[in-house]
Amino acid sequence: MTRVAAGGLQIDAAAAFASENPLLVAGVAVVLLALLGAGIWLRRYLNRTPGERLRRTLTHYDRITVLMHPNPDPDAMASALAVNQLIAGTETSASLQYPGEIRRPENRAFQTVLDLDFDHIETVNDINGEAVVLVDHNTARGFPGAEEVEPVAVIDHHPGNGSGNEFTDIRSDYGACATIFASYFNQLEFEFSDTGESIDIDAAPAETIPCALATGLMYGIQSDTRSLTNGCESEDFAAAAFLYDGMDSDLLNRIANPQVDAEVLDVKSRAIGKREVRAPYAFSDVGEVSNTDAIPQAADELETLEGVSAVVVVGEKKGTMRIAGRSRDDRVHIGRAIEAVVDDIPMAEGGGHARMGGGKVPVEHMAGLGPSNGVSREDFRERVFDAMSGEL
Repeated sequence: MTRVAAGGLQIDAAAAFASENPLLVAGVAVVLLALLGAGIWLRRYLNRTPGERLRRTLTHYDRITVLMHPNPDPDAMASALAVNQLIAGTETSASLQYPGEIRRPENRAFQTVLDLDFDHIETVNDINGEAVVLVDHNTARGFPGAEEVEPVAVIDHHPGNGSGNEFTDIRSDYGACATIFASYFNQLEFEFSDTGESIDIDAAPAETIPCALATGLMYGIQSDTRSLTNGCESEDFAAAAFLYDGMDSDLLNRIANPQVDAEVLDVKSRAIGKREVRAPYAFSDVGEVSNTDAIPQAADELETLEGVSAVVVVGEKKGTMRIAGRSRDDRVHIGRAIEAVVDDIPMAEGGGHARMGGGKVPVEHMAGLGPSNGVSREDFRERVFDAMSGEL
């Protein structure tokens, strides 16, 4: 018998079986179609982008709070705005909140130029959403009750152990949190829209990136990477390239070049005048300040000194010593160095990135009061130099 004839007999047999068992054949067909549909759904589910997964997570809630870290910078503010834009057009509403103050000149310029209105909180009771999203930090801090916050989602580029109960995206190799959100929008194929110089956080068009938001995200990347020269990955450049077509260069220039506060200049002057250099490292204690944002700006200034590759500047406000560190030395991870310096000081905090770090220490423990023997300012300075030298 030829193969053609055999094939014909098999077809006839199959047809006969189908005609004799129509319900069975129909049932098998339904099962196969269901399995095919489930396979397609599962594939799409597993291939969802992080931005899509975040949006689906947040739209399960009626109202969320997007919480920025204390004294938010442009990267944090732009990231909070990005979360709000991600859920625009859904039934979910968002409140953008922060503890602390917005004081640094470029931070105030960012808020003013883009006409932003964020909600300030003083305690955990001021948080008004049923779910909390943390941006640009992964553990709530800086206000009474912060330890009670259990975020539903965390999006950050800082190292840390914090996580969201339903969504976590921490990319510590990225230079800015804004880079992460730019990648979300790019993958979701959001289009740019020209909606003027301000962002109406309650009425922004869905699935678009307003011009002001694109500008804010761009400056968030620039400010955290020193104009894409420090701590960058290829993703930061890709995000900047993506945002370029939607941003406003005039708005960006106004944010990036605000007038400088007189105290900032004074603190910078004191940092320079009181500097101690043990090449290639430097340390300066600027004493009492009223604007703590002047301390990291002074560290930025000292880092430009010829022959200096890493620097720590400290200053005091209301019984707390603030620490700011900068490094362009591959041998000095300044975040870890500061963490080592404050490690055994009660109630002290410290850490950060390889290039940028900070911390704070209660002055009472610096003076030898309280539950420990304390650390004198001279001893603290020596600890800093030891840490930068890799001896601590």
